[in-house]
Amino acid sequence: MSANGGGAGARCRFYAAEVLLALEYLHMMGIVYRDLKPENVLIRADGHIMLTDFDLSLQSTSTPSLESASEDDSATSVSCFPDHLFRFTLRRGSSRRALLRRAASARQPQQPLVVAEPVEARSCSFVGTHEYVAPEVARGGPHGAAVDWWALGVFLYELLHGRTPFAGADNEATLRNIARRPLSFPSAGAGDADARDLIERLLAKDPRQRLGSRRGAADVKAHPFFRGLNFALLRSSRPPVVPGASRSQPLHRSQSCSAATATTVRRRASKPPPPDARFDLF
Repeated sequence: MSANGGGAGARCRFYAAEVLLALEYLHMMGIVYRDLKPENVLIRADGHIMLTDFDLSLQSTSTPSLESASEDDSATSVSCFPDHLFRFTLRRGSSRRALLRRAASARQPQQPLVVAEPVEARSCSFVGTHEYVAPEVARGGPHGAAVDWWALGVFLYELLHGRTPFAGADNEATLRNIARRPLSFPSAGAGDADARDLIERLLAKDPRQRLGSRRGAADVKAHPFFRGLNFALLRSSRPPVVPGASRSQPLHRSQSCSAATATTVRRRASKPPPPDARFDLF
């Protein structure tokens, strides 16, 4: 997941989007992850990511609801149908007005947004990795699901710049920086403006102003950084890096699924399956 080399922005966007989907999945089940960091983001054999290490997770409740999408929410797609299926070309003898009528009639209706944030989740425990904890945790105050969106901002910052934004000489200095120091970016290179804006909004020190604090993943998905990305098909697309596979090699069935099946068969012979399989995909 290095940010170096060509196509770094596209790679970072892909992995950030997959982590975003994983956090959305957890939040829909009422779980606050609280330990997002690169060491806990594993790349499977098929190139897609999965989260690990849920020891610090906070179990709460979540009540999913549907909200009407606004114009700002149209930057990303939630449909399984590619956009080109709804594009039309002007045939000879057809008027432009007729073309516009056809396009308008075939345009997909705006999909409602699924909002599922564990808004009632509260804890006063000091948990997490120092460079990734949110300011409310660093100050010793209560915190909720917004800490995961802060950690996503730190994660994206590290993907793009190779370091975390508030690292200090020691853990105490890091916590002071998180609580007090303004966010800054490396001076070398302007970077992607949308990426910088997303990071700034995720790293708002006031959790009430933080992107994702109101509608969760629905707000983060709507940011222009993810414009044009079809989240509904993301897990079916080819990742930037597939371990052990060349770019010319077609990717059909998930290699990790095949390996997992074989492993499961061996395990069933020795012990029963675990009772909770909610985290299999992430």
